[in-house]
Amino acid sequence: ALVAYVDNGYAEIDNNSAERSLRPIALGRKNYLFAGSVAGGERAAVLYSILGTAKLNGINPNDYLTAVLKRIGNHPINRVDELLPWNIDLSKQSGDAI
Repeated sequence: ALVAYVDNGYAEIDNNSAERSLRPIALGRKNYLFAGSVAGGERAAVLYSILGTAKLNGINPNDYLTAVLKRIGNHPINRVDELLPWNIDLSKQSGDAI
């Protein structure tokens, strides 16, 4: 939302839409303080990125994470790319590991 305003000087700035799009970033930034370590913060950043990517691909992040957690125990490590948000098929049912 902010980039559109910067790129186009004629665009009107809207506090409500900017606040909605920037708020998760601000909340995440505060939460990273409690990650416990640098490695913990990096893991949290990876998880936020993957869930954000799922959301951008039109996938409910909760449904995506549930599907991945159900499949990951029996999934070959050399095919982990199949579990990425743009590759996963949520209609497939996998074993109920959870």
